[in-house]
Amino acid sequence: MRKQIALVSMSCLFLLIAGMMPAATTGAFTLSTVSAQEEPAPAADAPVAAEETVVVAEEEVAVPDGDPEDQLAYAFNNTVLFFCACLVMLMQAGFAMVEAGMNSSKNVVNILAKNLMDMCVGVLLFYAIGFGLMYSGNYANPHVIKEGFLAFGGFGIYENLSSGRTFSPYVDWFFQAVFAATAATIVSGAVAGRMQFKAYLIYTVVLTAFVYPISGYWTWGGGWLKEAGFTDFAGSVIVHAVGGFAGLAGAIVLGPRLGRFSSTGTPQAIPAHNLALSALGVFILWFGWYGFNPGSQLLFASVADTDAVMLVAVNTTLAAGAGGCGGMILAWILFGKPDLSMAMNGVLAGLVGITANCHLVTNNEAIIVGAIAGVLVVLATIALDKLKIDDPVGAFPVHGVCGVWGGLCCAIFGGIDMMTQLKGILAICGWSFVTMFILFMLLKVVGIIRVTAEEEEQGLDISEHGMHAYIH
Repeated sequence: MRKQIALVSMSCLFLLIAGMMPAATTGAFTLSTVSAQEEPAPAADAPVAAEETVVVAEEEVAVPDGDPEDQLAYAFNNTVLFFCACLVMLMQAGFAMVEAGMNSSKNVVNILAKNLMDMCVGVLLFYAIGFGLMYSGNYANPHVIKEGFLAFGGFGIYENLSSGRTFSPYVDWFFQAVFAATAATIVSGAVAGRMQFKAYLIYTVVLTAFVYPISGYWTWGGGWLKEAGFTDFAGSVIVHAVGGFAGLAGAIVLGPRLGRFSSTGTPQAIPAHNLALSALGVFILWFGWYGFNPGSQLLFASVADTDAVMLVAVNTTLAAGAGGCGGMILAWILFGKPDLSMAMNGVLAGLVGITANCHLVTNNEAIIVGAIAGVLVVLATIALDKLKIDDPVGAFPVHGVCGVWGGLCCAIFGGIDMMTQLKGILAICGWSFVTMFILFMLLKVVGIIRVTAEEEEQGLDISEHGMHAYIH
C-alpha cells in the first residue's frame, strides 16, 4: 500500500512539472542553439551570436528573476550547464589516465603533476585575464584595443546583472574555464617524458591566459571570424586544434625522446606501461564529452533545445564508435594486428572530429565523420614517424589533424562556406602554432625547456619531483 501511495505521489509530481514546463520553456529564448562560447549576452548592447542556430524560438525572456515560470527555466538552464561543466572538468582525469598509461612508469608523477597544474593554473588565469579577453562584450565597459582582433572587457567575472540574462555569470565562467583547461592539457601528451616542469608551467600560463582566449574571441566572443561566418559548435578547431598545434610546436622544438628513433631514423617503439589505465582514460573522456558537446547547446529548457541536445548527443556517440572502428580496422590492415592504442585514439579522433559539426550533421553523416577521423589519426601517426617527430600519445594526430577535419566537415556536410571555414582554420591553427613555437624556442634559447639526458634516463618522476608513482 505504501509503495502504491509513493507511486501515485511521484506521478502527480511529474505531471505537475510537465504541466509547468511548456509555459515556462516553449518559445522562452531568442537564441536556441549556439556554440559553446557563443552565449546569450547579459546586457542589451552585448553581441549575440546566432550563426549556428538550428531552431530559433519565438519569444524572449526579459527578466529571468520576474515571472515564476521564467525563474524555473532559468534555474533549469543553469543547473544543466553546471552539470555539463562538471563533466568537462572530469575530462582532465581522462587526459591524465590516457597520457600516464601510454608513457613509461618513470614519468607518471610528472604527467599527473602537469595535468593537475593545467587545471589549477588554468582556472586562476582564465578568471583573472582570459575570460575578459575572450568575452569582452559581456562586460559593462569593454576596452576594445583593436575591434575584431583583440579586446579586453575587464578583470575577473563580469557583473551579475539583474535582468536580461539567461544564465548566471558564475556558471558561464565555470563552463568556459574548463574548456580553457582542456585546450591547455592537450599539449602535455605531445611533450611527455623530456620537458622541464617549470617550462611546462610557463607554457600553461601563456596559452590559458592569452593564446586560447584571443583566438576564442575571434569566433565565440564576436570577433572577426564570427563576423565572417566561421562555424565551430563546441571547439574542434578553437579548443582541440589549438591544443594540437601547440603540442606539435612543442614536440618539434624539444626533439624526440631518447631511443625513439635509431641512428638510421627508424622508429623504435617505447612501450606503454599500462594500457588498462589508458583505456579507462578513454572511457572517461568519452563520458565527459557529453558535457563538452551537448552542453554546448547552452540552453535546455524548451522542446527545441532538448531535441537539439539529443541530436548532438547521438551524433557524438556514433562518431566516437565509428572512429574506434576506423582506427582499429586500418591498423589491423597495415600492421597485421588489431592495435588497441590505435583503436583508442580512433575513438578520441571521432569525438574531436564531430565536435565542430555535431549540431549540423545527420546520424549517418556523423558515422562518416567519425570513421574518417579514425582513419586520419592512424595515417597522421605514421606521418609523424616518417618526419621523426615524437608525439608519445598522438596528441597532434587526434586533436590537431582531426580538429581541422571537424572544422572542414561543417562545410562538407553542414552547408557552411568552405572558404570561410578554411580561413578560420588557418588563422586559428596558425596563431596557436606560431605563438607556441616562438615561446618554446625562447625557452630553448635560455636553456629551460628540456631535461638532461641523465635526467630523462632516470625518469622525470625522480629528477623533477623526487618521488615514484609506484612502490617497487
